[in-house]
Amino acid sequence: MGCSTCPSHKEPMPKLWHNPKVITAAIAGILLTIGFVGSYLTLPRIIANGFYIGAVLIGGYYFAREAIEEFFKEHEIGIEFLMSTAAIVAGVMGQWAESATLVFLYSISEAAEGYAGERARHAIRVLMELAPKSALVRRNNSEFLIPLEDIQIGDEFIVRPGESIATDGEVISGHSSVNQAPITGESIPVEKFVGNKVFSATINGEGTLTIRATKKFAENTLSRIIFLVEKAQDKKGRSQRFIERFGNLYSPFVLLAGVLIATLPPLFGLHWQEWVLRATVFIVAAAPCALVISIPITLVAALGTASRNGILLKGGIYLEKLVQIKVIALDKTGTLTQGQPKVTDIISLNNYTQNQILNVAATLESRSQHPLAHAILQQAKAESVAYKPVEHFKSLTGSGVQGFINGEQFYIGNPKLFIDMGLLVETVIQEINKLQTVGKTVVLVGTDKEILGLIAITDPLRSTARQMVSSLKLMGIERVVMLTGDNSITAASIGVQAGVDEVFSDLSPEDKTRKIEELERRYGKVMMVGDGVNDAPALAAAHVGVAMGAAGTDVALETADVALMGDNLLKLPYLIEFSHRTWNIILQNLGLSIIVISSLIVGAVTGYFTLPIAVLAHEISELIVIASGLRMLKS
Repeated sequence: MGCSTCPSHKEPMPKLWHNPKVITAAIAGILLTIGFVGSYLTLPRIIANGFYIGAVLIGGYYFAREAIEEFFKEHEIGIEFLMSTAAIVAGVMGQWAESATLVFLYSISEAAEGYAGERARHAIRVLMELAPKSALVRRNNSEFLIPLEDIQIGDEFIVRPGESIATDGEVISGHSSVNQAPITGESIPVEKFVGNKVFSATINGEGTLTIRATKKFAENTLSRIIFLVEKAQDKKGRSQRFIERFGNLYSPFVLLAGVLIATLPPLFGLHWQEWVLRATVFIVAAAPCALVISIPITLVAALGTASRNGILLKGGIYLEKLVQIKVIALDKTGTLTQGQPKVTDIISLNNYTQNQILNVAATLESRSQHPLAHAILQQAKAESVAYKPVEHFKSLTGSGVQGFINGEQFYIGNPKLFIDMGLLVETVIQEINKLQTVGKTVVLVGTDKEILGLIAITDPLRSTARQMVSSLKLMGIERVVMLTGDNSITAASIGVQAGVDEVFSDLSPEDKTRKIEELERRYGKVMMVGDGVNDAPALAAAHVGVAMGAAGTDVALETADVALMGDNLLKLPYLIEFSHRTWNIILQNLGLSIIVISSLIVGAVTGYFTLPIAVLAHEISELIVIASGLRMLKS
């Protein structure tokens, strides 16, 4: 990742009047005004024309230079070339006032377009201003301030009440509430205790925290977000690519049509000066400025706004794809549920004690990355159950794990693992069913000869899950389904509580991928929502993959198409609604652009519009489209 996000690279939003294009446009406007006033006061025509020519040369400098570079270096005829041609032809025809008016209005709209684009891009960079300029670091029993870029992994730094946190880290002393809105978009402060993670630019509450840095500033979550959003601005959707290709082909066509309008009518005896002027008006009227800017200005504004609300979109293409979604598939653990599973029951079998069962389970799970493993290890810690390192550890995909303890092989996994070994008897199955019926997940601990016991784990449903599902249905999502590797009884219980349309259980990662493909064939485009780590294949298979709780998780940030930095399920309906709002504004902009261009072309060819009227209408429409696109900054 580049260093554009480092503190030394923070730049304030440039002032409008500091823009060279604005300055030259303003000078052109002054010269144009002097020319108009002079003409009205009977100033000699040659002097008035001198002011007009000055306005053309100064105001047209930047876009004429771009036109020349495009034509000779890239062999393209763009909008700047069309406008330059129209200004030159008008001047050659003696219409210097009209030429100067064209140059002034177009240069103003170009400056406004550039400023609007910069404003939209700057919307995400303002997050960097939330990070402090320095950090109070403790080294060798001394405390001193250092610049953020000098923070090293392992440094301990102190954050006082009301201060922003310098970089990602782990709390090693103190207790406070932290406002994580700059990262997650959620305004309710989160309590932080020793051992909890914190993120750069989040705001400390009432307590003092000592934090151990886990990432350098240039590599922390805030910097990653800004880098990925700026990178996302270059990832174009199909509609944007089509409009750009259309613009590249359309501009040469406009120039050719202008030449034909200027040359063909005089061949049939019509006045050549009139038709040359009509051709000039036509070139201005047909230039697709508003059309070309309508999509990118809206998308750039939308990407910045989404990121400030805790939603990281990896490109404008995904806003376009989200509008097409018919089905939303939700992972269970950590998505619909809180992702904080806890052991509720340990049932011993075959005369083994609960401590013996927990000891074997914790030993095996000490090498596992599964969320249920964490629950077992936490329970072992709470009960002060010591466990040894496991030997010859092996993960059994979709079933559990196995390993050797003191030379004996043990297993921990779902009921299917022990069914395959022929160890489940009716009494054990009844006990499992009783636990699963109330929404608990059951894992079994044993050898290849006997079952030591059962461990029941619960992961409560998120309080907003049912509201989220209802909101999605109201927005027109046809089906909301749950995909899980959990057993059918537990999955059905969670599914009923959440209100989903369908539950698919006992799925391996490969099964989830196949289920996504099947859902797409049956219903249409699917959005998959998971943790971005264990669900990576399913996220990749879906039309849009969304990772929840991605803050501080590099894998999730890289894997998903969209990353929700927090765990608020209500961000999903917001995301769908936000994408539709963005697309509606784009359609409005495209519609307005096409109507204006079509009307101006008709008026130009029929001679109804003069050059100043065509220029004014053309540039006003472009400014309206820009202002319309910037509405997404406030969504």
